[in-house]
Amino acid sequence: MAHRPRTKRPNDRNFPKVPARTIPSDKEEVRLNRYMARSGVCSRREADELIARGEVAVNGQTVVELGTKVTPRDTIEVHGRKIVPLNLAWYILNKPTDTITTTSDERGRRNVMDLFDLPEREKVGLFPVGRLDRDTKGVLLVTNDGDLAHRLMHPSYEIDKVYLVGTESELSDEDLAALLGGITLEDGPAKAGRAAFPDPTVRTVVGISIHEGRNRQVRRMFEALGHKVVSLERISYAGLSVKGIRRGKWRRLSRDEVSALYRKVKL
Repeated sequence: MAHRPRTKRPNDRNFPKVPARTIPSDKEEVRLNRYMARSGVCSRREADELIARGEVAVNGQTVVELGTKVTPRDTIEVHGRKIVPLNLAWYILNKPTDTITTTSDERGRRNVMDLFDLPEREKVGLFPVGRLDRDTKGVLLVTNDGDLAHRLMHPSYEIDKVYLVGTESELSDEDLAALLGGITLEDGPAKAGRAAFPDPTVRTVVGISIHEGRNRQVRRMFEALGHKVVSLERISYAGLSVKGIRRGKWRRLSRDEVSALYRKVKL
């Protein structure tokens, strides 16, 4: 009998992981809000609101009972449009500058989804978690996991975001103290969780962490201190970095990384 060569198993650290949460079997019953979240429509909390308002139909009948259970054999409609559950996917992108954080743009500008060289069917339902302005580069999470995205963006979970900020003028120790103590912006106070000079001899480069994600928040904090930001990079988001990922490229998250995100937001 001929010897059959043993198939070499890929290195587990580099082999793409199969998502743990995927399309349920035809017979599996799940709560309607969970089914909707799996479809990339919204988070479970938002699904409950849609159901309570009578904007969801199951097999042609409007439902308002939050505990309703369904299977993939049922026809689920939101605002009259049929939805189907998706295979959940999680990606980390090293966002370049001159790219907007949207899934499309009516003015034809490059958006982050243009950077994903995936079949169109695999892009369905994907969206960026939070926003980076057009000229900010670095870590961006892209997924179709509505539950996870909603919690990561909710301020109550205090997800850590770390930025490397380049300024036109030098900052003082008093400026760092002000960042840590809190700065009044037009939409309320904002403060850094941490702020330091990575190289104490270079006072135009500052590392800063924040837990909120308000529009242009980091830039506005520095502008309030009289410092113009000339470069801004997010180097960490919820513990994820883009180490080893070239600018404009992406990779799938491993199962361990996804599990860590779930733990952070108590899913």
